[in-house]
Parts: sequence; structure tokens; C-alpha cells
Amino acid sequence: MEPVNLSEALASFDEIYSPRIVARMNDYDVRIAHVRGEHVWHVHEETDEFFLVLKGTFDIALRGPDGAETTVRLREGDTFVVPRGTEHKPSSPGGSILMFEPSGTLTTGDRHDGEIPAYVDSTAGRELG
Repeated sequence: MEPVNLSEALASFDEIYSPRIVARMNDYDVRIAHVRGEHVWHVHEETDEFFLVLKGTFDIALRGPDGAETTVRLREGDTFVVPRGTEHKPSSPGGSILMFEPSGTLTTGDRHDGEIPAYVDSTAGRELG
């Protein structure tokens, strides 16, 4: 039961799209991650996904049921929730984010399009430190 300094936590690892769990609350993980480049199109069928941009910019491409795509651009301090069942693809020129997700949620969703890039860690979060 010690506080976690997010700046120090982010400085403790370099990997991108490899979230670290900084806290647990009820059945949720609070995760932080470095972001750069494109993630993979994926969907979380049973849960929303909350994002807070800590540093830099972060884009989330969204694909509607009709296949039409739109992109939401987030800046430092912005939050956004991707609704459950919505296909999305994060990307960033570089930065860091904080996410709230149910424990056990994979970063690449319940299903994804195509191959997962080597720099994207398909994980349910890693322990900090």
C-alpha cells in the first residue's frame, strides 16, 4: 500500500505497447504504457476501454458497423472511452497513456485483424518492476 509515481513508473521500462499494471481496483487494472507507431485493429467484445493521454498525442481509429472509419485525436490530458464491441486501432508518434481495463483483458482484444507487430505485446498487462 504505497503510492505509485507515474513518471517514475514510466521511466522504469522502455518497451512500447507493453502495459504495466500500476494499481488494481475492484476487478480492474490501472495500466500505463509507452506508445509509438501503429497498434493492430482489435475489438474488446465485452468491455469498454478507457484511455488517458499522459504525454504526447494518441490517435484511435474507430471502425463502425458499416466499415466506415473515423479517427479521434487525443492530446495530453485528454480522455476517451472506446465502447465495447467497437473495432479500434491506436497509433501515436510517441507518448504515454494510462488505461482502465478489467483484469485479464488482452491488449490485442478478443479478436484482431492481421499479424501482431513484433513491438506490440499481446498481454493482459505486466507487473511493474
